[in-house]
Amino acid sequence: MEVVEHRNQNGEEPIRFLYSYAGLFGDPLLHPELDPYPDALLRRLSESGVNGVWLHVVLSQLAPSDALGRPTADHKVRLANLAKMVERAARHGVSIYLYMNEPRAVPASLLEGREELRGVRQGDYTVLCTSTPQVRQWITDSLAHVFSRVGGLGGVFTITASENLTNCYSHTRTADGCPRCSKRSGPEVIAEVNAAIAAGVRAGDPKARVIVWDWGWPDGTGAGWGQPDWASRIIELLPDDVYLMCVSEWGKPIVRGGVAGAVGEYSISAVGPGPRAQRHWALARQRGLKTLAKVQVNCTWELSAVPYLPVMNLVAQHCSNLSQAGVDGLMLSWTVGGYPSPNLELVRRFQQKPAPTIEGALMEVAQARYGTDAAPEMVISWSQFSEAFSEFPFDGNYVYRGPSQVGPANLLYLEPTGYPSTMVCFPYDDVNGWRGIYPVEVLAGQFEKAASGWRKGLAIWKEAIGKMEGPREHANAHSDLVVAEAAGLHFDSVANQIRFILARNALRGGSVNQDETDAAVAMMRTKAHAEIKNAERLFELTRQDPRIGFEASNHYYYLPLDLVEKVVNCESILRALP
Repeated sequence: MEVVEHRNQNGEEPIRFLYSYAGLFGDPLLHPELDPYPDALLRRLSESGVNGVWLHVVLSQLAPSDALGRPTADHKVRLANLAKMVERAARHGVSIYLYMNEPRAVPASLLEGREELRGVRQGDYTVLCTSTPQVRQWITDSLAHVFSRVGGLGGVFTITASENLTNCYSHTRTADGCPRCSKRSGPEVIAEVNAAIAAGVRAGDPKARVIVWDWGWPDGTGAGWGQPDWASRIIELLPDDVYLMCVSEWGKPIVRGGVAGAVGEYSISAVGPGPRAQRHWALARQRGLKTLAKVQVNCTWELSAVPYLPVMNLVAQHCSNLSQAGVDGLMLSWTVGGYPSPNLELVRRFQQKPAPTIEGALMEVAQARYGTDAAPEMVISWSQFSEAFSEFPFDGNYVYRGPSQVGPANLLYLEPTGYPSTMVCFPYDDVNGWRGIYPVEVLAGQFEKAASGWRKGLAIWKEAIGKMEGPREHANAHSDLVVAEAAGLHFDSVANQIRFILARNALRGGSVNQDETDAAVAMMRTKAHAEIKNAERLFELTRQDPRIGFEASNHYYYLPLDLVEKVVNCESILRALP
C-alpha cells in the first residue's frame, strides 16, 4: 500500500529526522572522507520515510570569525563541503539540520581584559556572556552567513541548558560570577539565546526551521529537571516562528517488578507521551508555536547493540498517541538508533491523515515485508516481543551502567573486582552500581521475564518463516530474526550475570551452611554453562551480521573474539569451582 503523506497548509510534510547509523564523528566538513551520510544510507533512510538528518557542528568553525573577532581557519572549506552534502541529501528528499549548542565556552585566558564578554567560569573555561549584545549579534550574524551561503539547509535544533558549557545558565541556576546574567533570570537568558539563533537562521533563509529543544530546562517537577519552573516562562518568551521539541516519554510513570518509577529519556519500553511533554506542548500551542516530539523508535540505551528492536506494538502505540496529540513532527533518534528499519516504515504510516489504526499499520508493514500469508503470525510475534520488553526494568542508572549493551561479552568473575561500572561500555560485576531503584533480585527477575517472553516471540517467528512467499520475504525475515535473536541473548545474559554474582556473593557471606554453599555453587555452574551457550550463539550471529554489537557513538561494544574470550572465561570458572 502506498503511503500518502499528510502535509500542512504550506504543503510541507511533517519533519522526521534522525542521526546517522554509522557516523564516525570527527570533523566530516573538513575531512569529507568521514562523511556520515553516504548516498546508500540516504537512499534507504528516504525509502523508510525519513526526510531529515542532523549533524554536529561548532558555529565558530563555520563563521568567518569567532565571537572574539579572530578569523576562522577553513570555514570556507567546511561551508563548501556542507553545501555538497546538502545538495546530495536533497536528491534523496532529505534535509540536513544543524545541532546548535552555542555559543561554546572558551579558555578563560582568552577573556583576560575582556570583562564585557566574560560570563560564568567552570574550571578552565569561561562563558561568552550572551547578555552582552556583541555576543548575541555574533550568533545571529554567523548563522545568517551559514544559511545564506548554504542554500537548502533544513534548519537547526537547539540545546540551551545542557551538554556543553554555553550561556551563563546552561550549567547553573544562579549564574554566579557573571555581573550581568546573575541580575537576570535564567528563562530570560535562555529565551534570548534561542531568539538570537532564530534571527540568524531567518535572515539567511526564511524557509529554514528553528527547533527549540526544552532539554535541561527546569520544569518544577521531580520527574523532570526539578525546581524552579523555568520552562513555562521560556516558552512564553520564545520567538513566534519556532518549533518547541520535547522528549515524549519524559516523566512517564512506570511500575516494573512492583517497583514504581518514572522514565527520563531513551525509553521504548515505556510508551509516551509523558506529563512533561504534554504540558510543554500545551503551553507552546497557547503561543501558537508548532511542536515536535523527540522519540527513539529503533533502539535506545535500554539496548543499543542491535540496530532495531522488533517491539512494533510499542512503537505503534507511541506513534498513535503522538498522532492524537497533534505534534507537527518527530526527531527519531539522538546518536543511537538511526538505522533504516521496518520500525521507521511503521512510523511513517502514522504520518497519514487520517492516521491508521495500530492493528492496520502493523499488518501493512508485516505484509509488505514478509508477505500476506506470514504476516498475521509475524504480527503476533511482534506483540510477544513488545509484551516481553514491557518488563524491562527501566532506570536511568541501569541503562547507562548496566551490562545490557555488552551482554554475553561481559566476563564473569570468581572474585569481586571492586571496579565501578562505567557509562555504557564497561559494566564489570558492579551489580549494585547497575541496579538503580531496583532490588537486585527484582532486577534479575525482570530480565528473566523479558528473556522468557522474548523466546516465545522467536518461536512464533521461526514457525512463520515457513509461510514466506518468496526470496525477498525470506531474506527480510532472516535478517530481522538475527537481530531479534541477538537481542534475546542480551536479555538472557543480563539475568545470568546477576544470578551468578548473587550466588558468588552469597558464598562470601560468612555464615553459609553446606546446603546453601552447594546451592550457590550449582547456580554459578549453571549460569556459567548458560553463558557459554549464549556467547557461542552470539558469536555465530556476529559472523552472519556485522550490525550486531555496533552503535554509532561507541562503535563495537564487542567483536567476535570477545565472545571467544567469554567462553574461555566461563570454562576457567567451571574448572575452578568445587
